[in-house]
Amino acid sequence: MGSRRSRTLLITAAIIGAFLLVGGTSVAVLRPGPVAGWLGLAPPSPTPSAAAADPTPGPVLAGLAVDTPVPTTQGLTTALNEVTAGSGLGGRLHISVQDMATGTVLFSQDPSTMAMPASTTKIVTAVTVLAATGPAHQIATRVVAGAQPGEVVLVGGGDPTLAIDGAGFYSGAARLDELAEATRAALGGTTPTKVTIDASLFSGPAFGPGWDDDIPTGGYAAAITALMIDGGRINPKASKGWAQRAAAPDLAAGRAFARALGLPAEAVGTAPAGYAEQLAGSTGRPTGSTGAVANPAASSQPVSSEPTVAATEQPIPGAELARVESPPMISLVETMLSESDNVVAEALARQVAIAQGEPASFAGAAAAMDVVLTDLGLPAEQIDLSDGSGLSRTNRLTAGLLTGLTVLAGSGSRPELAGLFSGLPVAAWSGTLQGRYQATAGPQRAGAGVVRAKTGTLSGVNSLAGTVTTADGRLLAFAVLADAVPSAPDQAQAALDRIAATLASCGCR
Repeated sequence: MGSRRSRTLLITAAIIGAFLLVGGTSVAVLRPGPVAGWLGLAPPSPTPSAAAADPTPGPVLAGLAVDTPVPTTQGLTTALNEVTAGSGLGGRLHISVQDMATGTVLFSQDPSTMAMPASTTKIVTAVTVLAATGPAHQIATRVVAGAQPGEVVLVGGGDPTLAIDGAGFYSGAARLDELAEATRAALGGTTPTKVTIDASLFSGPAFGPGWDDDIPTGGYAAAITALMIDGGRINPKASKGWAQRAAAPDLAAGRAFARALGLPAEAVGTAPAGYAEQLAGSTGRPTGSTGAVANPAASSQPVSSEPTVAATEQPIPGAELARVESPPMISLVETMLSESDNVVAEALARQVAIAQGEPASFAGAAAAMDVVLTDLGLPAEQIDLSDGSGLSRTNRLTAGLLTGLTVLAGSGSRPELAGLFSGLPVAAWSGTLQGRYQATAGPQRAGAGVVRAKTGTLSGVNSLAGTVTTADGRLLAFAVLADAVPSAPDQAQAALDRIAATLASCGCR
């Protein structure tokens, strides 16, 4: 009976949390987070271990009530000084706590000092890509006619979630088998003979500046190309986190597409330099879904499922034959944040670059994110990025910038940014926080279900940033960055969790 009551309360909380009320303005939170499966909106997230008590995640973003008590600076100082003393997080500890409803800074410790953020960088990537492209934007993978009869060109648009078929790694991904079917329909009676791959949209190095030497082969990243399947994974059934990646993800995608067309691997080639410029006159239009749609304007033959005779007129080279599109940007952002997916993060950073007219490279993405932050009214001088995932050790930003981003996203002034919150992992419940805050007797337990935050880990670097609801029901934004950590990662993570749990458990007045 208690379990049924708990489930009912969770569903009610999710429905209430689907809208953020700010000054009478309703801002829709488009993805309802970990309880989505119970509402029939998405596959359910993995449930916590049976050994732990059933945590109760709050709404995706609690209403920003202005009538609940606000923690005082003195109260927070007393509580946080106690928990940070002897925390083992080292001598470079940067903390910022802001009230989500008013933006008031309630506590700070070196909040404007630049620090290495690790994967909390992904909060910046999430906010800037949502601002630059909008939450409904989809990334297209296209097929255009090649220079010779039967030659088709597979053009990568930067969708890292592209799948071979319905058994891909990412839920709801666009599919090469559907793209191949639509391509054959657009070709009419012309038989495909060759697949040329064009991944020229992304430029510059395939691996980020400041990445540790073992990252390219370490299983948590891949060569960043504009064309790949399953985030570069060799096995789409690989578990979340570490996975073996293809040495040349664009070539692997091209070969998979060739197979879908019934061609051998030897029928795959790369695009000649400058081929992308031929696509300016494409007549293809977005389909609004991940399903493939053939472009009948590319051929003189009518599109039909029945066999036809060979076309008397070949498609114009560069004319679009078919396309598939990624899930909406809000879904890609959720995937990136929840599982701290580095490949998705780098692909989304390049979408910011494309939207801003910058080269789709590591450097271009960093420059574009600076521009977007400035346009949002945030202090771009408090950030210096080299990548969008946080793998780079040359990345620097401040704790104050992270809480400022979070407050802005929840303010209602830029509704498109609210997608940030549905992707944040929930303590003891989902994503990279699923296995944390679990110990029933531990001091971190107070944060279970009410801490929603992005994690960050590199050797010697640990961070946590997001939102937390206090015992009095006040929603706070917080960020903790430690980039000179002498202790082991699990000990540092436990210390960060104690800080967030302290905010959750106290009124601090």
